[in-house]
Amino acid sequence: MNDGRIIELEIKAAYQEDLLQALNQIVSRQQQQIDRLEATCGVLNERIKSLSADGRRDENSVNVGYEIPPHY
Repeated sequence: MNDGRIIELEIKAAYQEDLLQALNQIVSRQQQQIDRLEATCGVLNERIKSLSADGRRDENSVNVGYEIPPHY
């Protein structure tokens, strides 16, 4: 192999290594965002469950989440 070909391969390998590091950082940030979104969904799910459970326990109170439309 000539020196030019070796240098060209080394340059390509260096670019690929930089790209791989950048992609790893992106994937890491995306995973952190997914983890935060899953935690938020869990909290919201629990709030919805507790609100619906509160509505079933106290049927005499006005349930703001479920109102009869005005045309009924």
